[in-house]
Amino acid sequence: MFIYHIVLTEDWAAFDSGLYRPKSLETEGFIHCSFADQLDGVVERHYKWEDRLIILEIDPERLMSRMIKEPSTDNEIYPHIYGPINRDAIVSVKERTLPANNANNTNKN
Repeated sequence: MFIYHIVLTEDWAAFDSGLYRPKSLETEGFIHCSFADQLDGVVERHYKWEDRLIILEIDPERLMSRMIKEPSTDNEIYPHIYGPINRDAIVSVKERTLPANNANNTNKN
């Protein structure tokens, strides 16, 4: 079963190779991920004002860092990666375009 990590397009553009270390790894100690059925909800809650996102599909069996399934939002279980993501664990990188009405709305409260 694959897990998914959402990346802002500008953050992914800055990644060249090797180990992927998003800001949350430094600030929170882990990388937030989702299972496939959680992805839409996470996008809606945290990224609805973006026009494009990058979705990393990750094979947890290939990770060099530890992945733990833990309670998070509403006590729902999410996969968290405690360390960087090695490039060979990323099995696909897909761009996702969000509905234009979300990105054009300037009321981002």
